[in-house]
Parts: sequence; structure tokens; C-alpha cells
Amino acid sequence: MAAPSSLPASSRAWRTARITPLAEVLAPGRIVATFIRLAIQVFLVVCLWRALYAQTTSSAGLDREQAVTFVVLSTLAVPIRGLDRNSGRDSVYVHLYLGTIVYWFLRPVPPRRYYLYRAVGDQFYGFAWALAGYLLCRLTGVVSAPASAGAGAVFVLSMFLAQAVLYQLTLLVDLLCFWTLRNNGALQILTFVRNLLSGSYAPLWYFPEWFRTLSTLLPFQATLNTPLSIYIGRIPLSSAPAQLAVQGVWVILLALLTRFLWRKAADHVVSQGG
Repeated sequence: MAAPSSLPASSRAWRTARITPLAEVLAPGRIVATFIRLAIQVFLVVCLWRALYAQTTSSAGLDREQAVTFVVLSTLAVPIRGLDRNSGRDSVYVHLYLGTIVYWFLRPVPPRRYYLYRAVGDQFYGFAWALAGYLLCRLTGVVSAPASAGAGAVFVLSMFLAQAVLYQLTLLVDLLCFWTLRNNGALQILTFVRNLLSGSYAPLWYFPEWFRTLSTLLPFQATLNTPLSIYIGRIPLSSAPAQLAVQGVWVILLALLTRFLWRKAADHVVSQGG
């Protein structure tokens, strides 16, 4: 077997990206738990939002089918919005706490690429769950089809940009560990703010005008509210190019910032106890 350093870059990327899917597949209990959790969440949000529309046909510019489709897709997107790697002791926080982060800088794969490969593997695994859930919900009529064929195509592109923004935001918080050593509090705050301002708890269209204005100044709505609003037709195709441009700008700005922080992080590597 070839040594890791002699493997081509594509092979190293594949071996790294498949760590999460293999770990999940080899633990059937996790698969069953994920299925049950998603099924219960989808059932509950469908019941809730259908009940909210029992006395009205439209609210915040959304009819019942649009609202239910939005919240169900938001629920199905949870697996691709980040997996917890703390149990596998392969998060930045855990490695910095144990002092093993130094090995990230000694491997043939640079730490920035290793982090990216792992994240890609996480998201592809989560995408498999989201796609399976989406197809099942479409077959059972729980969610409606895209507003149009064009909306469906733009939604796919917007969702890709949304994941890129989300990746950069998560990476940014993880990189703070190199200066703070612990980021549990920051991660909890990020998770709450991200879910609130992205439309994960409820579509942003139901919030007051000042709240929606505030959200436009931050990158969080670009991670979920934008693509789902395009899917259901709340954002018309004529406005979609501008929304995609905003997502692209956030990807570029955050990528430049995280690239700079990666370079600075090497000077703050701390090995505790070894």
C-alpha cells in the first residue's frame, strides 16, 4: 500500500472526505436515530404550520402550501448544515484542547484542505439524507414542487452558494479556537443566531420589517432563507440574480477572511501535554 505522502491529491481528498460517511454507515444506530428524528420533526412542523393556516389562506405573502414546503425543506436541510464531530474527537475544539492539532500541520494534507475535505464529506452525507427525505415528501405530497422549472434550477445553484457561506461561517468560528482555545460558547451563539436569522426557526417573511432589514446586513439569511424562498416562489426569478450575487459576495469575503486566519493560526498552535 502506498504511503499517504505518495498518494495523489485526489486519492487523499477521497480518503479524507469519506471518513464521516463510513463512520455513520458502520454505526446503524445513528442511521436509525437520524431517520426517527427527521420523521418526527417533519411530522410536527407539518401539523403545526397546517394548524396555523387553519383560519387563513395567506400570511406574509405565503399560502399554506408555500409555508409548509418552506419549513419542511428547512427541517430536511438540517443534516447538511453541519454534523457534530466532537464524538469522533475530530473537531478543531477537541484537537486544540487535547494538543493534537499539531498533527494537522504535520500531515501531507495541509490543515486548510483537510478541514475542507472533511466538510465536503459531511455535507455529501447530509445531502443523501436531505435528498431521500425530499423525494419521500414529494411522493407523499407533503411538499410542493418548485414554483417553476427555472425556480428549481436557480434553487440548486442558490443552495450550493448557501452551503459555501455556511461552511465559511463555521470555519470562521472554529478558527477562533486558535486564539481562545475554547469556542463552545461561540458555537452555541452562532447556532442560535444562524438558525434565527437564516429562517430555520421560521421563514423570515413572518418577522417585522426592521428584523428583515437587519438580516440583509448579515450573511445568515444567505444560508437558507434565500434558496428556499426562491424554491417556493416568494423571491421571483426576476430578483434571483441579485440574491445570488449577494450570496457570492459573502462567499468571497468570508473566504478571504478565513484564508488569512489560517495563515495566522499556525503561529498559535498549542500542544497541551505533548
